[in-house]
Amino acid sequence: MRAIAATGKYSSLVVASLVALVPLVVVLFAAFKSREEYSTTSPLTPPANWLNLENFITAFTAGDMLRGFANTSFILLFSVAGTIVIGTMVAYALDRFEFRGKRVVFGLFLLATLVPGVTTQVATFQVVTALHLYNTPWSAIILYMGTDIISIYIFVQFMQSIPKSLDEAALVDGASRFTIYRRIILPLLTPAIATVVIIKGIAIYNEFYIPFLYMPSRDLGVISTALFRFKGPFGAYWEVIAAGTMIVIIPTIIIFLILQRWIYNGVTAGATK
Repeated sequence: MRAIAATGKYSSLVVASLVALVPLVVVLFAAFKSREEYSTTSPLTPPANWLNLENFITAFTAGDMLRGFANTSFILLFSVAGTIVIGTMVAYALDRFEFRGKRVVFGLFLLATLVPGVTTQVATFQVVTALHLYNTPWSAIILYMGTDIISIYIFVQFMQSIPKSLDEAALVDGASRFTIYRRIILPLLTPAIATVVIIKGIAIYNEFYIPFLYMPSRDLGVISTALFRFKGPFGAYWEVIAAGTMIVIIPTIIIFLILQRWIYNGVTAGATK
């Protein structure tokens, strides 16, 4: 029975790895193929010339990816900063204060995550238009800046590991609640903040729907909508799209591999005592 269990465990791991890696291998192979080679060979057939960089050059120049990286960085900076400020303040209030309806607030956050975002886009679009933010980068920033339950959960879990005696000692010394939050709580939340920055940053970096809907101007294109320029009514340049996809995902893979321990540490912080 132990051998059967071990075989099943490792078999499932192999299958899961293949499910995750095969699409990446297919995209990688397609990125180095010419249009003729792509249409006449199998997706799992390696390219004949690994030095063929024409697709990457076309994707970077025709897709205006340099502008896309710049716009994405601008939106990412303000969105993540706003998420950290709002999320840490909400978590501080929920963990350190006792008030009527506290459980209701937690419940409303959880309820909001169950509502598909697409179903609220009509009302959201009307609000964005009324604020004259349509076709500006601030429309995406405002929508991203609203924190989510994952960020609040990470901050609350980590904050529970910070002794409340620090707050009490600071209050005795005459510090205000905001001073405690700014000078004591916020510095101690650095690991959790790093985790949220990575998770939220990757989510914003990969987001397509909001920039496509609220920023249709070509000058406001982000890195995710840059790839859409190669999709037309008469077909798609899939080999160029594959090259652009590799340009997009390589930075995220490198950053994730370097900073993955921050993600795991931040998610599990406070889960055990």
